[in-house]
Amino acid sequence: MEIRKATPEDTKRIVEIYSDARNFMHESGNKTQWTANYPSDELILSDITSGNLYTVTDETEKILACFVYFSGIDETYIKIYGGAWKNELPYGVIHRIAVAKDAHGMGVAKFCFDYAFSLCGNLKIDTHKDNIPMQRALAKCGFEYCGIIHLKSGDERLAFQRVK
Repeated sequence: MEIRKATPEDTKRIVEIYSDARNFMHESGNKTQWTANYPSDELILSDITSGNLYTVTDETEKILACFVYFSGIDETYIKIYGGAWKNELPYGVIHRIAVAKDAHGMGVAKFCFDYAFSLCGNLKIDTHKDNIPMQRALAKCGFEYCGIIHLKSGDERLAFQRVK
């Protein structure tokens, strides 16, 4: 597997993968985290343009997964409730990670987490309380629960961090 920055030509496959992820979430009991067409085509293109959307490809260059990664302050992570971040050092953030349905069970999410962690050594991520598969993946990959954050919409998310 390889990780590379997404390009506009990848958009169709990325949209498919996000659709797979929405369906998987709904089938797993997480019906409210990503509703309708989230993330929208506009958000996907914005993530590509900003250079923050990455893809995971196999040896045939088929895209298996995508995720947003950036380093710097995430405004929704400034306040945390019912806990605390592991440290206040500079950090990287993963958002909107999704694995294609035909790539489940291949260790793709771990590959993404390890890649992002190698870039910063201090990684933060959040997920919905009903996203049990993601919570399991985070625990398996060394993330620790830190508390609750609120999105700009006011929705709560469980916050996790992995440190060196």
